[in-house]
Amino acid sequence: MKFYNFEIVIERDDRGRGYLAHSPTLPGCFSNGRTIEDAKKSMRQAIHQHVQSLLAHGKRIPQNERIVHVEELTVGVP
Repeated sequence: MKFYNFEIVIERDDRGRGYLAHSPTLPGCFSNGRTIEDAKKSMRQAIHQHVQSLLAHGKRIPQNERIVHVEELTVGVP
């Protein structure tokens, strides 16, 4: 079994009813969920299917070696 790493971005949807997720490394691979954890779980499934499709078609699996960690910070400014 080979392992791949993908960064994902999770954002609250415009209506505040859930979360949208996508991977900048895999254009066209996206998912959603009611909670952040739901979005992460469904995104893991979407990435798995996307990678299987790429492999089935003999395509390269893109990897982004630059991004290691993305985190949101809150900064107060007086």
